Amino acid sequence: MRAPRTRAVPKRLLDVVVAASPRIDVLALPVRPGDDGPVASEEAREVLRRLGIDLAQVARLEGVKASPGELTRVPWAPAPDAPPVDRVVLVGVGDGEPAAVRTAAASLARSLRGRDRLVTTLGAEGGAAAQALAEGLVLASYSPPRSGIGEAPKPPVRRVDVVGEPQTGDLAADLARGTTVAEATVLARDLANTPSSTKGPSWVAARARRAAAEVGLTCTVRDHRDLEAEGFGGLIAVGGGAQRPPRFVEVGWTPPQEDGRVATPHVVLVGKGITFDSGGLSLKPREAMVPMKTDMTGAAVVLAVVRACARLGLGVRVTALLALAENAFGGSSYRPGDVVRQYGGRTVEIRNTDAEGRIVLADALTYADTALDPDVVVDVATLTGAATLGLGRGHAALFTDDDALATALTAAGDRSGEQVWRLPLTQDYRPALDSDVADLCHIPTVPGVGGGAIVAALFLREFTGGRRWAHLDIAGPARSERDNGVVSRGGTGFGARLLLRWLEDLR
Repeated sequence: MRAPRTRAVPKRLLDVVVAASPRIDVLALPVRPGDDGPVASEEAREVLRRLGIDLAQVARLEGVKASPGELTRVPWAPAPDAPPVDRVVLVGVGDGEPAAVRTAAASLARSLRGRDRLVTTLGAEGGAAAQALAEGLVLASYSPPRSGIGEAPKPPVRRVDVVGEPQTGDLAADLARGTTVAEATVLARDLANTPSSTKGPSWVAARARRAAAEVGLTCTVRDHRDLEAEGFGGLIAVGGGAQRPPRFVEVGWTPPQEDGRVATPHVVLVGKGITFDSGGLSLKPREAMVPMKTDMTGAAVVLAVVRACARLGLGVRVTALLALAENAFGGSSYRPGDVVRQYGGRTVEIRNTDAEGRIVLADALTYADTALDPDVVVDVATLTGAATLGLGRGHAALFTDDDALATALTAAGDRSGEQVWRLPLTQDYRPALDSDVADLCHIPTVPGVGGGAIVAALFLREFTGGRRWAHLDIAGPARSERDNGVVSRGGTGFGARLLLRWLEDLR
């Protein structure tokens, strides 16, 4: 995907507008709500006066409210000696907080496809606002990988000049950081949106190798023979019915250590990577299968995050584990009633082959605990429809026994715009996972328990070794039926920006 080329221009806006070269396709001026109508900065008002535009009159005639993302094209007939500007747009920023700036930038990006140059002071104060601007521009410019269709959408606006001189910080660096964070989401979206006719476990593993090589990460791929030899029974069982066998990928970032520096925490991110989910022998309805190419979003997100850690130079050691399998059905499929021996030796009774995500995650979580000795583990998965029913498409479900970890992840979600809602790990539900034939069952063995997302999280907790751990059930926000703000139709890449914000705070 081609993204806008965003750059900082440390000049006065009027100087840039008057001496515009090349010509400005769109001049976007941020406005906020005021008691007597929309309010613009003195710099913006100066430019409007030079262009012969009366802000109060435009606001009255066009009904400008200046709410976040509201775009108002200014009726304007330039004089022969007017500055070289084709179009003037007022962009509402509401309270001006980063979330509103991100929304405003997304509206601009969607409206300016095919344009050559945008000039704006939006985000020019730097810091979080500049990062939000870059994120909004990149995310709303996204187009998914194309397959089977020739006509491409209009390309994103080619160039964005952010004009201003912030009193503190580095505007160019802030814009670059926001772009890098957004590009992590783009990578996750691309992987999730690739059709499953192309995307099998080995294909994702190859993409992980490539992504790791680009930024100097370590990468280990375990193939089917390795998984059998080392006892990854969950991955072997779930992937048993598919022609394309499972893979287990480990990608690592270790920041350079300086003399005398305190050792960094080691964070392990675990991602569910079901490259297509038919439900196995517990077959899904046809309609429910259609979006299942995105059922590996968790693995896509953790890969994108660890790659971005290297690009940002974050001072946190991060290992991403991608548990990759295709849940198909055939003569070698695992069955309801089977007992699966997970990595590490615990046995699980299978009662529904469509609850496969927690089976592959159990292998990965146990491996993280026993082989990597992490300080904290976070798993990310499109795990349960119950989470979507409870929280809709706007929030992920967060589960953890650690209050401090819950607070940190919730705060990171609020700042990144990828929000989570903590649900309880209700211990009263745990006996429902008891089994007569195995160490435990992966779904309730007694009817009427309910709380499907909670029970799934309780199952995963069994494999964490008592370490600091959080589970993000992203089944709701990982997919969207429409473009909306920074969210794109299809796989959304939800979780990448949230986790990067949280990891930045751990530095």
